[in-house]
Amino acid sequence: MASIRELKKDINSVLGGIIEAVYIVEASNGEQSSKEGSKIIDDAIGTFDELIAKVNDKEVENRKAHLKKVREELEEKANKLVVKVNKLAS
Repeated sequence: MASIRELKKDINSVLGGIIEAVYIVEASNGEQSSKEGSKIIDDAIGTFDELIAKVNDKEVENRKAHLKKVREELEEKANKLVVKVNKLAS
């Protein structure tokens, strides 16, 4: 099931990129870490755990539709986290 593998890679890549962006923004602002940045990172890790658990759930009725919803949820949550990162940068 290559699509499941790709979905897991996408989840890891997208949320890892958001975490990396937080570190870059904090470094460019001359901060080691901020409360806001730590909150974004914690949210990204929580989202990662939640989405991976949903991908690994084999008890769903329609697996293809379930995975499509997981991908949509990744996009939605990642967009919200990016907005938070952008606020952190400004």
